[in-house]
Amino acid sequence: MIIVHIVEPFAAGVATYIKSLTENMMDNTHIIIHGERNNLTASSEVKKYFPKNNVKFIRWAGVQRELNFKKDFNAMVRLIRILRRFKNADAVHLHSSKAGFLGRIACTIVGIDNVIYTPNGASFLIDDLSDFKVSLYKRLEQFASLFGGRVICTSKSERRAYLNIGIKASYINNGTSILTTDEVKTVKNLNTFRIITAGRIVSQKGPKMFNELAKKFKELSNFEFVWIGDGVDKELLSADNIRVTGWLSAEDVQKEIKASDLYLSTSKYEGLPLAVLEAMNLKKCLLLSDCVGNRDLVRSGKNGELFTSAEDAEKKILNMYAYRESIRSMGEYSYELCFHYFNAEKMASSYNDEYKNGAKPVKKRVSKTKRVTRTRVKHLLNVRLW
Repeated sequence: MIIVHIVEPFAAGVATYIKSLTENMMDNTHIIIHGERNNLTASSEVKKYFPKNNVKFIRWAGVQRELNFKKDFNAMVRLIRILRRFKNADAVHLHSSKAGFLGRIACTIVGIDNVIYTPNGASFLIDDLSDFKVSLYKRLEQFASLFGGRVICTSKSERRAYLNIGIKASYINNGTSILTTDEVKTVKNLNTFRIITAGRIVSQKGPKMFNELAKKFKELSNFEFVWIGDGVDKELLSADNIRVTGWLSAEDVQKEIKASDLYLSTSKYEGLPLAVLEAMNLKKCLLLSDCVGNRDLVRSGKNGELFTSAEDAEKKILNMYAYRESIRSMGEYSYELCFHYFNAEKMASSYNDEYKNGAKPVKKRVSKTKRVTRTRVKHLLNVRLW
């Protein structure tokens, strides 16, 4: 099969997610149409980690995260021109909100019917936006859903968020490549209690909360907080007991997580966070903020805990420190959960089935409703459909 992936941004967790799909579907050809954000890892660096034999890349110029009617219009026209070359692809998979919005309109115009949209963290879940913006993002999702495509979320709680705003959705759990027992083994410094997280240092990931928590332990010299990653909000991590590593290779990320005691997420919302899955894969106990995506990964008292405030998190960290042996057994349970429910091979197999089930061996007749929709959009954009 030929699968077209459309993504903005092409970095961090979304890039890792698409990479996992391509690695576990080597029999398919993958075309990745991608944007680029200057403040994140350059796409040239990201591409190095993808399979060489079955993946091709096309740059999607002009697409950006922020809402801007003129720039978004121009980005959509460019996407339409690219997609005309792939009208006979077996499936188009849209990743994240901007690609999901522009991509569904573009696919309707071009006449591509087998379309999947995976939000990877819905924009309307951002809790530090104004009520107007949250309402706007919900309406944009509802509007884009009129152009078809199947919404497949990355977690049960993300799916529920879409159902709550009247959008039909299903879900396939994100997954990670399961490590062997030997690969997980590590030697720890027993004199230090290390609390770690990984990801972009941006508002969504809650660096302000992470810093607040670290400050609560500044008088305890054996507590160390580590943030793997970088980002625009790096200055918020000002506590003396926080070490910011910057972006690391996959091997070095594993080394850092192996040497930690507890994986902490202060995110405000997620799809289903791959960084947390990687920590589970490395047998780590979890302490995660109680938000969409995170709550799908914790079995309270078995592989970790959820928290609702800095004070709640502080109490749970102290309790975990007091019973370090129990958090090791919780880490073992994290690994078991990851193996059974968040396995990259199972994830890819489920998507492969979705691509096949949605593909039509013969182009189906376009309904009158869709013909009217395409005609109206054609008139609006003043571009050729065929």
